[in-house]
Amino acid sequence: MKSGRALSYIASTLAMTAFASSASADGLLTVKSENDLFASGGDGHYTNGLEINWSFAPQEHHWTRRLADAVPGWSGRGLDGAAYRIGQQIYTPENIERSSLIEDDRPYAGLLYAGVSLFDEHQLQEWRQADELHIDVGIVGPASGGKVVQKNFHHLIDSKEPHGWDHQLHNEPIVNITYKRSWWLQDSLGNLEVEYGPNAGFALGNLYTYAAGGVGIRIGGDLQHSAGMPAVAPAQSGRNYFEPGQGFGWYAFANLEGRFMAHNLLLDGNTFEDSHSVDRRQWVGDALAGIALTWNSWQLTYTSVWRTHEFEAQEENDQFGSLTLSLWL
Repeated sequence: MKSGRALSYIASTLAMTAFASSASADGLLTVKSENDLFASGGDGHYTNGLEINWSFAPQEHHWTRRLADAVPGWSGRGLDGAAYRIGQQIYTPENIERSSLIEDDRPYAGLLYAGVSLFDEHQLQEWRQADELHIDVGIVGPASGGKVVQKNFHHLIDSKEPHGWDHQLHNEPIVNITYKRSWWLQDSLGNLEVEYGPNAGFALGNLYTYAAGGVGIRIGGDLQHSAGMPAVAPAQSGRNYFEPGQGFGWYAFANLEGRFMAHNLLLDGNTFEDSHSVDRRQWVGDALAGIALTWNSWQLTYTSVWRTHEFEAQEENDQFGSLTLSLWL
């Protein structure tokens, strides 16, 4: 337990140091809340997530440019965006009132993480190509604080008290790398602008290992003043960008994605210790849709996600939503 708390403290300290090091530069502060109550009204599986993200354009000698130079296929000179983030996610079975182990439902698990992202966008004739690289460290288990957060929040709102956290996954540090490339083709539909195209990516690490592919679309006004589309775990937050000072703007978006899941610690259980686990499904699909509203320096985004079964004994598909508030500082 002491080593887990130390790792949790180190991850939090590194994240706060990174945020502080860029506090003097202009950037986009984003707070994202993900919860099943935003879509299905339930309280299970991926039940809650909270993330704070600071996106910025790195200065000439910023350390993220040196990091990009060290990554094969990336260039510090071509880097046009970076981001720091810190977040927590909570996962539970459907029936949180049972104190006994529910063997055929997903394990209780909390995840605390901190990470850095690199972004590179450039034009390829008619297509705009966008690359994302995410590096994350953190911890799964009691040191993540998942039990404390859920119990206290449910007590605050007078909701059902979760009784099964004694069966949560053990403390395990995580390191994960995620990469995604998207291709966007711009077009018009009457007075509206349209942007659509495919995307592909992968994740490697002891938290998630998968390959993914999909297709997305954005439709609205003045799309050239914004970029990106919200992503929901297991994908990391992509580039959330819009130009301030443009008055009111909006766009709707949708994305279909399929993943081949080779490993999911939150379903497969701990790597080096015996723990609760379920039979993970290798093929998982997401359907995502939402809307973004922008006013000068502010943006509010709502996303709804429908996900196929992630493990064999799962009875119903999962639905959850995400609310994102962004502000230029």
